[in-house]
Amino acid sequence: MILPPNTLGMLGGGQLARFFVIAAHEMGYKVIVLDPDQNSPAGKIADKHLCAAYDDSFALDEMAKTCAAVTTEFENVPASTLEALAKAVPVHPSASAVAICQHRIQEKNFLRDNGFPHAPYAQVKSDADIPAAGSGLYPGILKVARFGYDGKGQARVSTPEEAAAAFKSFNNELCVLEKRVTLDTEVSVVLARDSAGKVQTFPTAENIHRNGVLDISIVPARCDADMREKAQMLASQVAEKLCYIGTLGVEFFVSDGKLLINEMAPRPHNSGHYTIDACVTNQFEQQVRALCGLPLGDPSQHSGAVMVNLLGDVWQGADKEDEPEWDILFAQPNLKLHLYGKHQARQGRKMGHFTVIGQDAERVLKSAMLLRQQIGVERS
Repeated sequence: MILPPNTLGMLGGGQLARFFVIAAHEMGYKVIVLDPDQNSPAGKIADKHLCAAYDDSFALDEMAKTCAAVTTEFENVPASTLEALAKAVPVHPSASAVAICQHRIQEKNFLRDNGFPHAPYAQVKSDADIPAAGSGLYPGILKVARFGYDGKGQARVSTPEEAAAAFKSFNNELCVLEKRVTLDTEVSVVLARDSAGKVQTFPTAENIHRNGVLDISIVPARCDADMREKAQMLASQVAEKLCYIGTLGVEFFVSDGKLLINEMAPRPHNSGHYTIDACVTNQFEQQVRALCGLPLGDPSQHSGAVMVNLLGDVWQGADKEDEPEWDILFAQPNLKLHLYGKHQARQGRKMGHFTVIGQDAERVLKSAMLLRQQIGVERS
């Protein structure tokens, strides 16, 4: 076990890293954050902020010498960085697990090769790889293999010609064409897995997206109990096959009553933010526990929860500096507001979230949706 007051390393300095720093500090650890952004939200509250690139040899050398263990907040940290640090200190999740999750083709091949349910797809490396009209993959979504998230690097296509145009617009980057499936709803499972292979799953969340970005998470999901349990089981099996250590998010489509795995996130997940206020142990404390070899905490949900994302769109004025009417939210005794301390509000940028909790799930949802409108989310 790695015990306080040891120093932990975090690669990345956004809101997920910020919540990790908060959890680690509450548990008695120190944290060094490596992030190239001088206004990094996590860097502002860390014990030390190394403002450098993720492959900066001097910064990595300092982390290796100072940190007892290192983790990451997002999947696009170079695998070579994780591999370099792993020669000196424990790094979780591993470079191999992150490499699968950060590359859509590797991710889809992993699901296929291990028998997990997923939507039909095809790799697109060149124009010659674009599937024909009779392939059964249209209508589909063309996605870049790397660095696409929150709807970025994606295009809906209905014909090979549209796929070719989208491929060209992505500068002929390596892509995957995925068949669009009939969508009943979307759900996700966040879990933690320790070095001994023990898994603790959080309750299954129902997710609603707007413009490719998560808007609302409702927990527990409103699908039947068997569906929620099956999602948790499949997510646990994914973690086992990845030999994963840490907090993992697994996103699912529910299509014609069946679960299809959409994506895996080798880190805490936006849809798991509700755990901060509605569970005995939250996803960030679990990340600390798994990283440090501590027993995993109890993930039980003690309150129904609806989490609402707050994007930069709800900030007012041309310069986006006029704050929303926070008093509307603070007037609600069962609402928890979390702002991420980002330097500037921008359209589509995740600036914070709020979670409404309570024992009456229907009332919680109704309240969250009303407050969402009152705070100005509907204007976005």
